[in-house]
Amino acid sequence: MAVVAPTVTIEYTASDGSSMRLFVSVDLPDDLTEAVADLQAEFEDASGLNFTDPEQTHVTLKFLGDVDADQLPALERELEAAVADADVDPFTVRYGGLGVFPDLEYISVVWVGTETGGEELTRLHDAIESRMTALGFDPESHEFTPHVTLARMQHAGGKELVQDLVRERDPTIGKARVDAIQLTESTLTDEGPVYSTVDSFPLE
Repeated sequence: MAVVAPTVTIEYTASDGSSMRLFVSVDLPDDLTEAVADLQAEFEDASGLNFTDPEQTHVTLKFLGDVDADQLPALERELEAAVADADVDPFTVRYGGLGVFPDLEYISVVWVGTETGGEELTRLHDAIESRMTALGFDPESHEFTPHVTLARMQHAGGKELVQDLVRERDPTIGKARVDAIQLTESTLTDEGPVYSTVDSFPLE
């Protein structure tokens, strides 16, 4: 049975300016890092691509943005309730297939999708989306597609190579057991974002 938590309103700007840049994720395990890096290497000759760190790859279930650090307890209660709402048991995701956002003519993101486990990820996303928008977070502007970002395209110099690879390749990078979701902080640095787990919410 779904657990209904009391409605909580989160203030997103702390009076002292203290905030955390947060998102909710399913993180890929370390044993898939090499497979992700090998797949990225197939795109290395495509100019204009900025690759993600293969050691930090994940499926984003909900981007939250800057959140007042003082509001973490309330946010964590709602995420725990969202997991209960979704009612998803631990499951296995097989990651594979290539895609882009928004389309092959105008590429901004190159990603690897899911061959199995996408339904469970979508159920988790939907429950989290419902709880978070009720708190005042912005709703998603597009349909959820479970994916792992491989690269972002800064300019279209290598677009044709990316198009060819996406059309021709159908890779599988491996499978992983999902038994929890993570609340993740993104810290922006000169070398790119660094992700750290704030809290973890087990699937039961």
